[in-house]
Amino acid sequence: MKRVNSTQEHSLCVQPAFLIGTYNEGGTPNFCPITWVSATFGNEGYMLVISMNGSKKTKENVERTGLLSANLVSTDMLEMLDYFGASTGLDGQKTGVAFDYEDGQKLHVPTLDKSRWVYECSVVSKTQNGDTTTYFCKMDNVQIPEEMKDANGLWGIDLTKLDPVIYSGMYHSIGKLLGGMGDFYKP
Repeated sequence: MKRVNSTQEHSLCVQPAFLIGTYNEGGTPNFCPITWVSATFGNEGYMLVISMNGSKKTKENVERTGLLSANLVSTDMLEMLDYFGASTGLDGQKTGVAFDYEDGQKLHVPTLDKSRWVYECSVVSKTQNGDTTTYFCKMDNVQIPEEMKDANGLWGIDLTKLDPVIYSGMYHSIGKLLGGMGDFYKP
C-alpha cells in the first residue's frame, strides 16, 4: 500500500457522537451534538473531555451552570442527532422532534431516555483555543445498561450492543466485536 499526502480536512478522527444536555435559564432542556469527546485522568479520577467550537446555547448553559450530560447516540437516535445538529438553541427551544428526558440521577442535568450510556458531569476546568472551549469534566455519575454487568459484577463493554453512532465526516456504526487486549498476540 502506498500512502499519499492529504490535507487536514481529510483527517481521520473517529469519534462517538454524543448529545450534550443542559438546561436553559427557564428550565427547558437543550441538546447539542458534539463528537469531540474523549476521556483523560486527572485529580478527579477519570474525566470526560469535551470540546465545543463556536457560539452555542449549550456552551452558554455550561458556562452559566458548570453542569452537563453527555448522552451517547445509538443508531436508533439518528433523526434526533441530525435535528439537534441542524437547529440552534440560540433561536429558541428545539421542538422539531419528539424526545423524552428526565433529570439526572445525581446532577441537575437533562438526560435522554433513549440514550443507552449517559455521563452526568460537572466542569472542573477549561481551556480556550480560539473559538473552541475544551471542558475537563468530573464524571459525577455514569448510567449504563444493567445487562452489561457480567457474573463477577464487572462491566463488559461490548460496543456492538450499545450500537453507537461513530462520526468521521460521515455517520458510521460498529459491525462486530473482535476481542480484547491480549487475545491476539501470544509470545
